[in-house]
Amino acid sequence: MKYEHRPVRLGEDRVQIGGWVHGVGAIIPDPDGWVWALLTLLDGTRTVDQVVADLVHHHPRHPAADIADAIGELWQAGYLENAAAPEPPGLSLAERERYGRSRALWRWTDLAPRTTTWDAQLALRQARVTVIGVGGAGSTAALALTASGVGTIHLVEPDTVELSNLNRQILYTEHDLGRPKIDAAIGRLRAHNREVTVTGEQLLVDGPGVLRRLSTGCDVLLLAADIPQEIRSWTNRACLDTGTAWVHGGYHGPRVNVGLFRPGSGPCYDCARTATAEHLAAEPPITPWPPLGQTGARHLV
Repeated sequence: MKYEHRPVRLGEDRVQIGGWVHGVGAIIPDPDGWVWALLTLLDGTRTVDQVVADLVHHHPRHPAADIADAIGELWQAGYLENAAAPEPPGLSLAERERYGRSRALWRWTDLAPRTTTWDAQLALRQARVTVIGVGGAGSTAALALTASGVGTIHLVEPDTVELSNLNRQILYTEHDLGRPKIDAAIGRLRAHNREVTVTGEQLLVDGPGVLRRLSTGCDVLLLAADIPQEIRSWTNRACLDTGTAWVHGGYHGPRVNVGLFRPGSGPCYDCARTATAEHLAAEPPITPWPPLGQTGARHLV
């Protein structure tokens, strides 16, 4: 039994397994107590055959085949792990220590049966992510990806560090003022996790052709830039051409916007944008508030 999914007994006839997290936890009816007895035996000290034999001895009304099936169902549901699985050779001792808390999180939330509880971390290590825009959202995303152990991160950013950046762009300090953001970001991320390959280029994205090149060399393209205005549509077209999954993130005032797109198996950004435009076109006309200094504005001062 995964430690994070350790069960609790509810009264005498129910068992809660997987904790109380929505989508993970579950309540199992247990009128005669055999489910609780089974989960108690699944403590990592016995083989499946030994668990079946012990439970048949104490609960003979339940055939060995039913008990084996129940263990199989718990495995398929993601509540069990192989206690005898060896440590993966692909991760060093230092990496296993660094990502131990991540392992616990994945073990809790990942309900797919796995060869080892390090599978998610190994997949992250093989991943390649391109981050376009290393400002407020991009800085936070790039640092999180680096801390999580994503294997290769490529940054794209045209600007230099300004004082107004420092209230929210966490990769930069006062010592970086005037420096290209790309240089400061690469240095900071490499210092945070030397196991991650961090590269970058000082580049202004000016069309889908650039994005097509950038998306070709990665598994996921993360768009954290909002200019030019057409950049999300450019990214959508480029990633459709290359079959690359992409994510956009940003904020509008207090509202955070995140979109996830996988060409061929999910929504299309431009399709959703067109539907929104059609919906807005059917609404009554909008009259914008006049800028300060124009007719009517002086009456508000």
